[in-house]
Amino acid sequence: MPDAIVESFIENRTYDEMAIGDTASLSHTVTQRDIDLFATVTGDVNPAHVDAAFAATDMFHHIIIHGMWGAGLISAALGTKLPGPGTIYLGQDLRFRFPVSIGDTITATLTVSEKKPEKGDVTLACVCTNQDGKAVITGNAFTRAPREKIRVRRTILPEVVIGRHDAMHGILAHAAGAPVTTAVVFPVDAISLTAAVEAAAAGLITPILIGPETAIRGLAKTAGLDITAFRLIDAPTPETAAALGAKMAHDGEASALMKGDLHTDILMHEVVATLRTARRISHVYLLDVPGYPRPLLLTDAAINMTPDLEAKADIIRNAIGLAHAIGIASPRVAILAAVETVNPRQPSTLDAAALCKMADRGQITGGILDGPLAFDNAVSVIAAKAKGIVSEVAGYADILVVPDLEAGNMLAKQLTFMSGAEAAGIVLGASVPIILTSRADSARTRLASCALAVLLARAAPAARAAPAARAAT
Repeated sequence: MPDAIVESFIENRTYDEMAIGDTASLSHTVTQRDIDLFATVTGDVNPAHVDAAFAATDMFHHIIIHGMWGAGLISAALGTKLPGPGTIYLGQDLRFRFPVSIGDTITATLTVSEKKPEKGDVTLACVCTNQDGKAVITGNAFTRAPREKIRVRRTILPEVVIGRHDAMHGILAHAAGAPVTTAVVFPVDAISLTAAVEAAAAGLITPILIGPETAIRGLAKTAGLDITAFRLIDAPTPETAAALGAKMAHDGEASALMKGDLHTDILMHEVVATLRTARRISHVYLLDVPGYPRPLLLTDAAINMTPDLEAKADIIRNAIGLAHAIGIASPRVAILAAVETVNPRQPSTLDAAALCKMADRGQITGGILDGPLAFDNAVSVIAAKAKGIVSEVAGYADILVVPDLEAGNMLAKQLTFMSGAEAAGIVLGASVPIILTSRADSARTRLASCALAVLLARAAPAARAAPAARAAT
């Protein structure tokens, strides 16, 4: 029988088939993903297990790996190899002799050492060795072996995706500690007022609450929120609150704006009227996608519906500025289309080609552009190689530029709701960053959006849009 067919089945060895000295083994290489999965399943968030920096100096971390993969490998070998399906695991005694670390390859070997015919009990000597042949675990497993022959098809295990969201955690940590004065416009619902309070508590912003004073104070009392330390400016309507917030930003009293419970177009009307710069205003999502090795910026999915070539150039410039602010020195910009070749019948491919040429001529600077690229080619090295694409960007994109708002909005929501990405959103191109969140956003999304605003507000003026007054010079 071919090996591939044999491997697709699991077959036991009955009590009568086993003899003293029979052996079986199973190997596994320990990874950080294994530790994360263990912590996720058990709820064990001891830093000795989930914090690599802490664990590297903590012996208990090694004991946990022993317990996970020592006992786990032994159990797997008992259940699949010797005796195999039908085995009842009665107990074990194990000694952990040497440390086991991430990257070690552990081989569990079982040897039949004793048989008791009364109930079919079998004792197996257990030795787990590392890649150097050193015995790191020794002991015994006590089982009741099956009496009947069992041969079953090997179960295909479900794929499990573990997302640590290290990029988002890093941005939050980097932004905290030097809060930025932020005008919070019309926070008259629990979600937006809570977001302002939580961002302040995280050391991200110093809120100035702008809205109907009586309503905001009543809401804070009902929600159990302490806003006594915050400045509160009375503004009876969304329109007056938006105007006041924009004026404060214009006058330098606030370094960022944060949307509360009002329509986006009301806030953006005042932003355009008061805070407009030489740049086109655009929106960027920062996405921390499980399985993708770097932060991913997606633009524009909220402001510009069908941007033309000139608007796309500013959308890219804004996104590059944000990439610089979060520490990406030379972001790789993938200009997306449905295909990776220029086609006159698909205007998005023509725009992509023109934008790349603009970058070649120094009209767009600070990043590496390529396009048109289909989404798979932008984020997958394998897909790019399959298409024969030779590019510094393909498979390594830091920034995704979508052809229109609908494509961007659907892609952002697919990545967050179906792929488990954490997201943060920010509006760029005005003289101050604008935190634009929705009621469907998680608390972490709202905090991360504030963190982006903080990093942008701290960034050097050259990394942000120049004021409109300087456009003519």
